[in-house]
Order: sequence, then C-alpha cells, then structure tokens
Amino acid sequence: MTTGQPDRDPTRPVYVISVAATLVSVHPRTLRIYEDEGLICPARTPTNIRLYSENDIRRVLWIRHLTRDRGVNLAGIRILFELEERLGARILEALYAEGTAAIEASAAAVRDESTVDPDPAAKSA
Repeated sequence: MTTGQPDRDPTRPVYVISVAATLVSVHPRTLRIYEDEGLICPARTPTNIRLYSENDIRRVLWIRHLTRDRGVNLAGIRILFELEERLGARILEALYAEGTAAIEASAAAVRDESTVDPDPAAKSA
C-alpha cells in the first residue's frame, strides 16, 4: 500500500501559462514565442487557455539550456528536436552531458592553475 501523492502523469497538462512561466523562470511571452516557433505545443482548454504538462516544462528547460548555455538559436533547436524525434536518439542528453563534462574540465583546470605557484623564483630569492 502506498501513501502520499498518487503517481504523476508527466503528459497531463496542468499548469496555466503564468505558473509554467514561473516554474521555468521566463516571461509568459517567451512561452508564446516558443509555441509560435513550433518548439512546444501546450494543450488547450475548451476556452482556449494554454495548459502545460511536466514534459512541456522539461522541454522549455532544455530550450533555455540550449539557448543560454550552448548558444543555439531557436531554428537550431527546432532542428535538434526534429532529429531527436526522427532518430529516436537522445541527442539533447548527449549535448547536455558533453557540456557538463566541458564545464567540469574547465573548473578542474582553474583549480589546478590556482594551486600552482605563479612565481617560484620569488621564494628562493
């Protein structure tokens, strides 16, 4: 017997645009632009109110990561999403892992440089 919340369905649209925008830290207009560009497709109520699912929220977070951290424009993101759908491959996860590894390598290099004595001759003089 399980207690607490029932299992969530990540495909179930539950968030109105203002809540979705708050969850991903963007302006609601940004979500409308992503929809206009074909990057997300929120469900609509009979009164035409947009409803976003957990999967939509996750997709917006990917879009933000690709635009802000990887420098990909919206047309490039559309192509990546299309390729991922056609190939059934996890292209975005590979890009994310690659970016994370590069950031960790850069941080390690900075740490290594900070532990190296910049002027060893000054101590022996």
